[in-house]
Amino acid sequence: MESSLLSIQALVTKIKLETFSPKNDLYSFVSPSAYDTAWLAMVQDPKERGRPLFRGCLDWVMSNQKEEGYWGVASADGLPTIDTLPATLACVVALKTWNASDKGVEKGLAFFHANMKMLVDVNHQQLPRWFVIVFLGMVELARVTGLDLFMQDELKGGISSIFKERQRILETEKLVDKFQYPPILSYLEALPSTYEIDEQAIVTHLSENGSIFNSPSATACAYMATGNQKCMDTWSLLLKDVLTATVYCHALSKFSLNAILHAVPSMYPMDGGLIKLRMVDHIQKLGLAEQFHEDIDEILEQFYRTYRNRKKQPWEPRGTNDALAKMYMDSLAFRLLRMHGNNITPGEYELEEARMFSRKLLEKTMKSRMAYDNFVTLPSFRGVIEQELSLPWIARLDHLDHRMWIEENRVSPLWTGKASFYRLTCLQDENIMRLALENYKFRQLIYRNELEELKRWSKDTGLSDMGFGREKTSYCYFAVAASSCLPHDSLVRMIVAKSAILITVADDFFDMKGALDELQELTEAVQRWDGKGLRGPSNIIFAALVDFVTDIAKEFLHQKGGDITRYLQDIVSVYAYLSE
Repeated sequence: MESSLLSIQALVTKIKLETFSPKNDLYSFVSPSAYDTAWLAMVQDPKERGRPLFRGCLDWVMSNQKEEGYWGVASADGLPTIDTLPATLACVVALKTWNASDKGVEKGLAFFHANMKMLVDVNHQQLPRWFVIVFLGMVELARVTGLDLFMQDELKGGISSIFKERQRILETEKLVDKFQYPPILSYLEALPSTYEIDEQAIVTHLSENGSIFNSPSATACAYMATGNQKCMDTWSLLLKDVLTATVYCHALSKFSLNAILHAVPSMYPMDGGLIKLRMVDHIQKLGLAEQFHEDIDEILEQFYRTYRNRKKQPWEPRGTNDALAKMYMDSLAFRLLRMHGNNITPGEYELEEARMFSRKLLEKTMKSRMAYDNFVTLPSFRGVIEQELSLPWIARLDHLDHRMWIEENRVSPLWTGKASFYRLTCLQDENIMRLALENYKFRQLIYRNELEELKRWSKDTGLSDMGFGREKTSYCYFAVAASSCLPHDSLVRMIVAKSAILITVADDFFDMKGALDELQELTEAVQRWDGKGLRGPSNIIFAALVDFVTDIAKEFLHQKGGDITRYLQDIVSVYAYLSE
């Protein structure tokens, strides 16, 4: 047990340095997007034609092709996800554009042809909206670039269905539609050539930071289509942030040399506050709040100060993208701050209304088409929503919740990008998951040992062999241990569990076993704290009670140097049982 504790402490120290250091850059936690990086790699240098503007992005594409030939992420079982298809085509197009790696192009196309049918078939019932738009866009771009894509006969029907669905989307949705997120314009790079977009419409929808809906790929396409220099403002900041972050991670020996090459996330810019909140939320859900309570306190205190200041200066969203991200961040901050004991409005009445509205919305969403976009990318997302709907928060057991999160949420989403989820690499970090698992197993070992000790105590005192009523030793301990996040070395679990056992046995004795004279004798013995003359169950219960109080008093004397025996005796009463 001591070696397990030392291992946990070493991991905590390492994670504090890598994750919570004030010197760390928050973008070091955001996983790169192969798809968006490939689009920046396609941009030509306006001052030197025939060369990429972002050579570092092209280098990253060349260096980060998986052994199987694809670019992108794998699922929890190690298999490539559906978003590897458009990501792989985008990377292959980038390589082909600059004649950078014939071998990489060949491997990428081989993966695409070998896996397209399988990945599409797995999700054939309902392909997500983003995939319908982006996949066909990348197929068309690959062919325009001169890549030889062939479709097997059995795939032609499926491709035709995808094409018809894209047509439906393009014909029924506006370029920027308040009812659809992300809007069609955010897929600018994947829209067919037949879909005419006025250049002025593109420029009009450039945000203050120069991006198209914070999408690096759409912004790259906007620059290639318009040459608008405002797009350069976004890239200058983006690559500076990413380079700073990756160099820092390399200094920590967290990644290989490839990590310092320029890769970009699927969304930029992002709110650093949201990244911090997701870190806190995820660590708490893994059951690691105890190890990082100081870091969590500091982050939440910053948010609480911001909240108090914002009451004087209300925030107004600039667009749909800002509004949705802000809603998510505010709801997350509200829950974490409330759980942390901060006084946050609104009050309980408004929260009950919000709960009812949210429940109806989730139930409706579970049955809707939009839900499939998320479930295809992250299947465990459905299970998380189902648990939220079926099991009230107040009825959950913390330790079991931690286990569920470890098992089902190894790949934890931060926010939905337009072509997939983008994730926090720190939440997928091997050390954090290892710490969560070791911490869970360590606690399980403690719980097993404490339960065995409790069973011995029940047997030694005679409480488990009374011959009547309920034997609740395991039940009482489970109820205490599973519903609390007490420190591993806390004595409270055993104190509360023993109290529960004593109360259960005494209650059954008074209700069904003891004669009136026995009950009166036990009541009087407790009041004078003297068990002389007691016999049978009365004597066993009183002796166990004395043993229990004595143990608590000894521990308090050892830790605090004071004797509280008399105080404990005064608060013990069985008179209520007799009255009942």
